[in-house]
Amino acid sequence: MALDLFNAPIFAQRKHFIQEITGLDDVFDFLDEWPTSKRDLTYETVVKVVREAACRERPVAVARERFRQFLKSHDQFVSIEDVPVRFQWLSRRCLS
Repeated sequence: MALDLFNAPIFAQRKHFIQEITGLDDVFDFLDEWPTSKRDLTYETVVKVVREAACRERPVAVARERFRQFLKSHDQFVSIEDVPVRFQWLSRRCLS
């Protein structure tokens, strides 16, 4: 749903690629793949916030920011300046 989309994508560093996260569905997929051995308090907190946003108990913008902080705390956040220009162009074009 459009209400579950972020106002701007977040980019996450994966093992061999950069993943574009555009909304709550992408966050849920990302968190489902998170290794069980690394599921700590920060993981549980971000899951809770994202679930609340999906249930409309919290703004999607809050969930986006909490997920961004989660990625930063695990050194997986990629700044837009670090994303290749071609990928940025494709991302903007697909979101238009």
